[in-house]
Amino acid sequence: MTRIPHETSAEPNPFRALTLDRLRCRTSMKWRTYADDVLPLWVAEMDVPLAEPIVRAVTDALALGDTGYPAGTGYAEALAGFADKRWGWGGLAVERTAIVPDVMLGVVEMLKLVTGPGDPVVVNSPVYPPFHQFVEHMDRQVVEAPLGVDLRIDLDTLDATFRRAVAGGRRAAFLLCSPHNPTGTVHTAAELSAVAALADRHGVRVVADEIHAPLTADGVDFVPYLSVPGGGSGLSLMSASKAWNLAGLKAALAVAGPAAAADLARLPEEVSHGPSHLGVIAHTAALRDGTGWLDALLAGLDDNRRLLADLLAEHLPAITYRPGEATYLAWLDCRALGLDEDPADVFLHRGRVALNSGIPFGTGGAGHVRLNLATSPELITEGVRRMAAALD
Repeated sequence: MTRIPHETSAEPNPFRALTLDRLRCRTSMKWRTYADDVLPLWVAEMDVPLAEPIVRAVTDALALGDTGYPAGTGYAEALAGFADKRWGWGGLAVERTAIVPDVMLGVVEMLKLVTGPGDPVVVNSPVYPPFHQFVEHMDRQVVEAPLGVDLRIDLDTLDATFRRAVAGGRRAAFLLCSPHNPTGTVHTAAELSAVAALADRHGVRVVADEIHAPLTADGVDFVPYLSVPGGGSGLSLMSASKAWNLAGLKAALAVAGPAAAADLARLPEEVSHGPSHLGVIAHTAALRDGTGWLDALLAGLDDNRRLLADLLAEHLPAITYRPGEATYLAWLDCRALGLDEDPADVFLHRGRVALNSGIPFGTGGAGHVRLNLATSPELITEGVRRMAAALD
């Protein structure tokens, strides 16, 4: 089936809809962690209004008093339809899905199905810090297989890491970030097929966090891990959370490949008690009726990536930036600035702009910052101005 990753949208650019004064009325983490004189370009929240179909669906539910427990397969059906249209993947079987509270709690539950206490979990550093935090909290051992200098999966490194992970007959899992956070790398079908072959060779189980899947740049195709040859023994976590800014409306789906159906069937029933019914309603509406809004968002993100590249080239040419193929996050190499391991600290205290420090992302993170592009062009411009001023 033909993929339709982007369509031309008649909807306006959502990044131009809200003023800074309006954004500062928000009470979420992004806008309440720092003092009012700090420009927050850090945590993964978007500075956009919600898509109208989501607002309507949640408002209708509230008016009806429909605030009980989630039921049914509407969310999974909506995701299957979205996957078929946007990624050309008709293999998302509703009967091989389970609702989970959110992606990271779903990751924990999937890892519990395929590993035991003390077992190794391989990650491609630098990577989303909760990969380290959640895995270690559940009494598993994080083992890094760093990305290559091109910020892509280094298959030789992964092969050697898998071999070490299963030494002595241990069970091991690979927690795949796809698309990758923070680099924005979108793994190709060939790369994912090679990962699946390595996992099969070494007996490593793959759990894929695919939360950023809808957020690809123009001309870039996302490839679901479960769709590639050998990927059928994998488990995936998907959600509308990142693409439609629904972090506060908790709901996600665990998806099993055909060879992992029996594993997913062992998921404890009580895990399904965690998602919010309103969250399920919101995510379902996003996937079914919010694609026009998403396409306007994707066009805005493409513009913002180009804008950031131009601004850095003009004002901070020592920073290395490779525009990501997906996500709304920019991974900036600041090592040439001579700001030691944590340039985010300098930008915060001297420039009053909040970015994510690269250090918690693991090996390869020191000297880097992560910048959130999901805001207005004006705030991106102001953010770079403040970063440059911090060096004066």
